[in-house]
Amino acid sequence: MNRPNYRSVTRWLASLISMAIVLMPLAVFAQTKIVYHKNKFKVQDDVKLGQQAAAEAEQQFPLLPDRQVSDYVERVGQRLVASIPAEFQHPEFRYYFRVINARDINAFALPGGPMYVNRGMIEGARNEGEMAGVMAHELSHVALRHGTAQATKAQKYAIGAGVAGILGTILAGPTVGQLAQLPIGAYFLKFSREYETEADLLGARIMADAGYDPRDLANMFRTLEAQGAGGGGFLSDHPSPKNRYARINQEAQYLRVNTARWDTREFLAVKERLRSYPQAQTMAEIQSRGKPNSSGGDRPNYPNAPSGRVAYPSTRYRSYSELGIIRISVPDNWQKLPSQDSVWFAPAGAYGSANGQTVYTHGVNIGAAQTNSRDLQQATSEFMSTLQQGNGNLRARGGYQRMDIDARYGLLITLDNTNEATGQPEIVNLATTQLRNGQLFYMIAVSPGNEYSAYQNTFLTVLRSLRLND
Repeated sequence: MNRPNYRSVTRWLASLISMAIVLMPLAVFAQTKIVYHKNKFKVQDDVKLGQQAAAEAEQQFPLLPDRQVSDYVERVGQRLVASIPAEFQHPEFRYYFRVINARDINAFALPGGPMYVNRGMIEGARNEGEMAGVMAHELSHVALRHGTAQATKAQKYAIGAGVAGILGTILAGPTVGQLAQLPIGAYFLKFSREYETEADLLGARIMADAGYDPRDLANMFRTLEAQGAGGGGFLSDHPSPKNRYARINQEAQYLRVNTARWDTREFLAVKERLRSYPQAQTMAEIQSRGKPNSSGGDRPNYPNAPSGRVAYPSTRYRSYSELGIIRISVPDNWQKLPSQDSVWFAPAGAYGSANGQTVYTHGVNIGAAQTNSRDLQQATSEFMSTLQQGNGNLRARGGYQRMDIDARYGLLITLDNTNEATGQPEIVNLATTQLRNGQLFYMIAVSPGNEYSAYQNTFLTVLRSLRLND
């Protein structure tokens, strides 16, 4: 047997190890290490605070009532959420994505997961990657718990002081004096340079894992500067765009982009859809109109005339038992509002008082009325005449349609109206069936005319959930 040449074997092993090092992904060596910062708050505190702030936000901000656009942004958002590294995942967080009908190029995310993308951000982005980059950056602040970590630095302040501060900061344009009165709010959305860099780098990593080129996040800064967005919105809340552009591109060299590729035609279709809408207001203009649910209306326990700025109907439903015989399910972000002989369910911002009357812009009303006829069509016509006597603008746009209501013979008729508070056209659906005691059960559904297509499916879902136990 030949004696082994140990010197030759050693050279071979060294060569093999060198080749393995060369072939090893650069990310192993070059990815920037990101760790959590000191945080005295529990993960549940992030969730609670985010929910409180989101509830306030959706009363103040006009959400875009377009399911196609909203669903698209939700899909992009959930794709990014799924790509958050495991060490920064929080099962307690509930990420969801809504579109604000404002033209500022901006987006923000709240602790625990709620995220809001301005319509202007979608319109301003040149491609889906740029939009996803901004979303990934904001998601990174949430995943890294930057809000409560930065609040930890302000030991003398309580977590509960943050809700109003967050909203004041979001609403574009608080002065230095205002921020001084809202210190926790500044901590949640005005992050330090260190935190911004971390959100950029983690955001780039999330993008790569989701199949986006992380350089699109860097390019978004140049897109915004080219569109003159440096004086407000996303860039105004974030430091050093030029340095960040270089830093993100540097990190991108060491990231392996997932082979998944997304169809950009959907992004272009959404942008085209948004062009068909009237120009949106800025956040400052929205703020100047005031909070829609402030007290002081001309009816007790009701706010002033409704603004019509409402949250899109939740896809989660809550069930109610009403009038002793009715079971119904409505979106869980709608409120129950008892009225004389009936019950309304409506989102915040969709109801109020004007000229001594309660007025609604969105929602459903259920009740039972006594009529003189046992024939359903005649009873429905009698009830509709009563409605028209109190509202001369109410006009039927067609005849009755046959439909089932909880396996009973029912009728549906669509009417046009001009809302008493907003002066805008609205569409009213009236669905009826007869109860065994001879009374007429009715459900009235109302929405602005230009939002009807977005609410029609919700109204049908509510109607299908109806159970009559008379």
